[in-house]
Amino acid sequence: MALLIYGLDTDEIGTGQSWRDTLAELLPHLEVRVFPDVGETSEITYLAFMRPDFDAIPPLPNLRAMFSRSAGVESFINHPKLPKAPLGKIEPAGGDPMMTEYVVMHVLRLHREIPRYQEAQAKREWLRRPIVRPDQRRIGFLGLGLMAKAPALVLKSLGFPVSAWTRNPRSETEIPVFHGPDQLQPFLHQTDIAVCLLPLTRETEGILCARTFAMMPRGGMVINIGRGRHVVGADLIAALDSGQLSYAALDALYPEPLPPESLLWTHPRVTVMPHVARRPTVRQLVAEIAANIRSLEAGGGLLQEIDKTLGY
Repeated sequence: MALLIYGLDTDEIGTGQSWRDTLAELLPHLEVRVFPDVGETSEITYLAFMRPDFDAIPPLPNLRAMFSRSAGVESFINHPKLPKAPLGKIEPAGGDPMMTEYVVMHVLRLHREIPRYQEAQAKREWLRRPIVRPDQRRIGFLGLGLMAKAPALVLKSLGFPVSAWTRNPRSETEIPVFHGPDQLQPFLHQTDIAVCLLPLTRETEGILCARTFAMMPRGGMVINIGRGRHVVGADLIAALDSGQLSYAALDALYPEPLPPESLLWTHPRVTVMPHVARRPTVRQLVAEIAANIRSLEAGGGLLQEIDKTLGY
């Protein structure tokens, strides 16, 4: 029984040795191999990866499960050589504190109009603006998965009215949830700051566009931490220039890196961040892999299995 690591032994995440050491501590019975050191393919029962190339990964006949480091799976979910084994995310069940602080930071920054004060400082202008209280600023989350719910609850605890929109109905007692295409307009109509943490699917690509910006109150704000292709860039710039939107903070962009000629770089109402919302450690990732493997070996299933037909 062996685990094959692909694309996770990087300076950004951790060396191959750090993966071996941490896995040896948490799953001492499991052999660890780091691609391209595949060895005997029949011995590999688990595969953990980021940005996988299934043309390069050989067939793994006894694969029991796969684990994806990236939250989005759109780049490979339809690959013809994607193994048939169940696919799961390796995310903390309660969300990642780094993501929570990042989302809350951007919401508070826009809520308190920090970009406007920075503009005033650059002009040596002593700007005094009316202060909007938290209970007067409505926050709406597009998507309410693991990474969204924790910051949503923090913002609620600070006094913000918080709601969410999801594609399908869901039972949720702590946060009002709108769902489905018919409820997108009433959701956005009562959202002053929209935070996008949706998966990227055919249905959600381009969801932040002229049509949906027009559904928001004039002067609304947008934070995209989902995928770059959720946003139609030209529509965003037009909405900002017209005053329909007042600010946008973008952590996910398309393409990445953002080309130097993109107008988003220099737009005075846009904050561009180079996709840095969170960086889980090797220990965090291994802990989730270990929990999933223990569940499978006890006769259970993956803790956060991805529906390959839905793409999330």
